[in-house]
Amino acid sequence: MKIFRLILFILHLGILFLLLGTLLNSLVPPKVFPWFNLLSLGFPVLITGYVLLTFFWILSWKKRAFFFMFLGLFFLNPVKRWVNYSSEKKETPNLKIVTFNIKGGKFGIKNIENFIDKQNADIVLLQEDSGYHFKFNNLKKENSAPIVSLYSKYRIVEHKELFAGLYSEDFNAYASQTDLEINGKTYRIINTYLQPFKFEKSMVKLNGNTEEDERKVKDVIKRLVPTFKMHQEQVSILRKSIDGSPFPVILAGDLNSVPNSYEYYHLGTGLQDAFFETGRGSGTSFHDYKFPLRIDYIFTSNSIQPISYKVDRSVRLSDHFPVIATFHLD
Repeated sequence: MKIFRLILFILHLGILFLLLGTLLNSLVPPKVFPWFNLLSLGFPVLITGYVLLTFFWILSWKKRAFFFMFLGLFFLNPVKRWVNYSSEKKETPNLKIVTFNIKGGKFGIKNIENFIDKQNADIVLLQEDSGYHFKFNNLKKENSAPIVSLYSKYRIVEHKELFAGLYSEDFNAYASQTDLEINGKTYRIINTYLQPFKFEKSMVKLNGNTEEDERKVKDVIKRLVPTFKMHQEQVSILRKSIDGSPFPVILAGDLNSVPNSYEYYHLGTGLQDAFFETGRGSGTSFHDYKFPLRIDYIFTSNSIQPISYKVDRSVRLSDHFPVIATFHLD
């Protein structure tokens, strides 16, 4: 039994160090050391193992339980970025935003139009829209970009592309910046779709064949690491738009990155994660794999107060769930 507990203790320490590695994404960029960013993808598995082993030490009446419980406090906020239970806000919202990766409308253009119309949103941000011009009630499209688009009820002050994709088969990232006049004030809306990993289910599904599974894992890593490095460049461009904005900022879209990643930490600097502030339940927004993946976000400047945040799992109009959030603007 002592040997078994020793093995579990070493395993627990190993998981702890891996979890600490995910925190280093706030400091270490992928071009310097991409493996910390890789760890962020496994955060749900790592933290689950950490919690289960902590409970084992508690039930075993071991003093080391207090050690792991104390260090576990460092991961409360990282966990809340995946699963959250915020109390309901009493303030009345006056802005509603929907962000949705629609996968090119492959699940039905009309179904998407009907869903969006029912939301009665003020701003709709779409990713992977294939340049299609949707006909939403009371919403105008701001541009004809082939990857991301913004529909809103408000007057456009200025619009520009931050980086554009479709230059080659290997580059599909896109981001736009739109300044909107809302109730007499100007707000900067950034709609982004960071470089995708371009995985198919067959590429990540292991089948028990040792050689084939090993090849699949190597192929996955070969795709992940270069994409992390591309994300670093794209994040730098987005940060210039955020930091140089004379207006309050709303950044939303598909970041193709999970919480606690380099992308999350650096894009969220100085902004609020609407899910972290008001979300309830799981933030998982990509459902094509049987693994928790939260990759769709809405960040805002501190002057914009998040009131509610919902990942709508009632519809399957894409491999992503739509994200619906409300805010209070002064």
